[in-house]
Amino acid sequence: MLYIYNDSINPYFNLACEEYVLKNFEDDCFMLWRNGPSIIIGKNQNTLSEINLEYVRNNNIPVVRRLSGGGAVFHDLGNLNFTFTSGSKDKNFNDFKKFTLPIIEVLNNLSVNAEFSGRNDITIEGKKISGNAQYSIGNRMLHHGTLLFASQIADISAALKVKEAKFEGKSVKSVSSRVTNISSHLKTPLDIMKFTQLIMEHVKNTDNEGTIYDLTNEDISNIQKLADEKYSTWEWNFGGSPKYTFHNEKKLPGGLVEAYLDVKGGIITSAKIYGDFFGMEDISALEGVLLGIKHDEGQLAKALSSIDITKFISGISVDDLVFVLWGI
Repeated sequence: MLYIYNDSINPYFNLACEEYVLKNFEDDCFMLWRNGPSIIIGKNQNTLSEINLEYVRNNNIPVVRRLSGGGAVFHDLGNLNFTFTSGSKDKNFNDFKKFTLPIIEVLNNLSVNAEFSGRNDITIEGKKISGNAQYSIGNRMLHHGTLLFASQIADISAALKVKEAKFEGKSVKSVSSRVTNISSHLKTPLDIMKFTQLIMEHVKNTDNEGTIYDLTNEDISNIQKLADEKYSTWEWNFGGSPKYTFHNEKKLPGGLVEAYLDVKGGIITSAKIYGDFFGMEDISALEGVLLGIKHDEGQLAKALSSIDITKFISGISVDDLVFVLWGI
């Protein structure tokens, strides 16, 4: 087994690094890494319905989709992540307990009463400190998990606090859980770097033939290319959301405006606008302007600014209508 300390804190790079190691390394690998403040979305989730967009934008928090399923999680530098990649998919897929056991053993050695719970969690006194997920391709599989060591719990709640539901679809929804930090349960204070070292040493001790692997310049270049072309793009992080229907309504000076949008691959495929407003032109022409554009605040504003929307809805501004069509 190869052991990798990935010291990058860039979430785009780090998610790309997981994919690169999974697809390009024949050896089994174990990797430890951290992200700066970021939200990591499950593969099958609708990004917009999982995040507090206003909080994310105000705090410049990257939102990145991962390869595996499961729910959305908030990462910061108080959160340690671990990744196993393996060639024995058939035997190990859905065996979450096997991959969490080394982590639980380290915590137990620190006199922390951690245990495997439910389908894919590690808990302390009934509170979650780790969520885990898996992904497979060909005969290779990836298992990764989070470890809340000294994370900012308030930021987790704020970043993932979703407003009133306006989405309908088949995306996987996150399940809220009571969480706690590992550091709060330690008998003797320990910083996250020492904790990282303890985990790496413990996993290494289970495999006498394992070696530390330092990412080469070629590795780093290839990972960065994948980060730039995939993991940092709107198409992957937002456009990759499952098909959904968005609904919103607002009472405006010109009357009640109600919107229904069908969105597939992040692109508006159908738009219907209803209300008790007045307009000189048929609303279907305005609806047609919305087709084929990204369900994105900036793209909506750009499209609507190209026409005189007051011909369709009297007493309304572009910002008003963007709020109805976006309003997240």
